[in-house]
Formats: sequence, structure tokens, C-alpha cells
Amino acid sequence: MIVAYRANSRAVFLYGFAKNERENIDPDELLSFREIAEGLLAADAAKIRENLEAGTLQEI
Repeated sequence: MIVAYRANSRAVFLYGFAKNERENIDPDELLSFREIAEGLLAADAAKIRENLEAGTLQEI
């Protein structure tokens, strides 16, 4: 499971996979996840709400 986390702010689930199906993510994927996490963790509440309404984010 890949989770972006900022203490006292938010946690965002980015990706999950079964270890019996895949051992790990590759370096390019890690870079992409870091870029996505940076944007999501920096977003204000209005931007998060906008993405939820647009369907680009899903609350779980």
C-alpha cells in the first residue's frame, strides 16, 4: 500500500497491490507517486472538494 501522509493534516491512499502479485513498484512509479502526493498534500480543502466532486478523487 502506498499512502501519502502529512502529520496533523491528511493521509491519502495512492495505490495498493498484493505482494503475491507484484514484489514492488519501480523507480519511475515511485517518482510519479511522489509528485501526485506533493500536489494532494499541498491542496487546500476547496481543491480537495473540487476533485471529489469531479470524480478525480474518491473518499474511502
